[in-house]
Amino acid sequence: MTRENKPNVYIGLLHYPVYNKRMEVISTSVTNLDIHDIARIACTYEVRRYYVIHPLETQRKLIQDILDYWQQGYGAQYNEDRKTAFNKVVLIPGLEETVEQIRRENGVNPFVVTTDARSYPNTVSYREMRKRLADGNPYLILFGTGWGIERETMLRCDYILEPVYGAGDYNHLSVRSAVAIILDRLLGEKWWK
Repeated sequence: MTRENKPNVYIGLLHYPVYNKRMEVISTSVTNLDIHDIARIACTYEVRRYYVIHPLETQRKLIQDILDYWQQGYGAQYNEDRKTAFNKVVLIPGLEETVEQIRRENGVNPFVVTTDARSYPNTVSYREMRKRLADGNPYLILFGTGWGIERETMLRCDYILEPVYGAGDYNHLSVRSAVAIILDRLLGEKWWK
């Protein structure tokens, strides 16, 4: 399948503005596993780019050190598969810069899709979003860290995906797990045919 036939999807891991467990807006710390595992998921589902979005200079320095190690340091020589996955990763300070970079690449603004464990008025189903992704437009799917993306940011986005529900009442997946489940639902094979 050629790139023209594939959904034009980017993903972003947003570290601010997000909530902590007391529902205060904060900036979360980077988690090394989020960078590694989500890069591998992005590569597996052929997203265009995986943006690690963090406003704090100290955290961006740490993230850049990790990226450098796997993109051009010893890690790149030691593990070619990891280097391939890390080539999808871009470090960027904010959501606005992410949208602008995608706009410059595509000539139009991306549709911004957010994810959350809560439902919102403009929530859409995975089936509906999967259909929309086939239109060739750029889409940026945002994943929040901490206890989810701040409500005002969520409501400014074009779409909000329905929550991922399990078999029980517990609903607090790691972001890595949520990314894998959501991208499989949106970009994976149609196993239900």
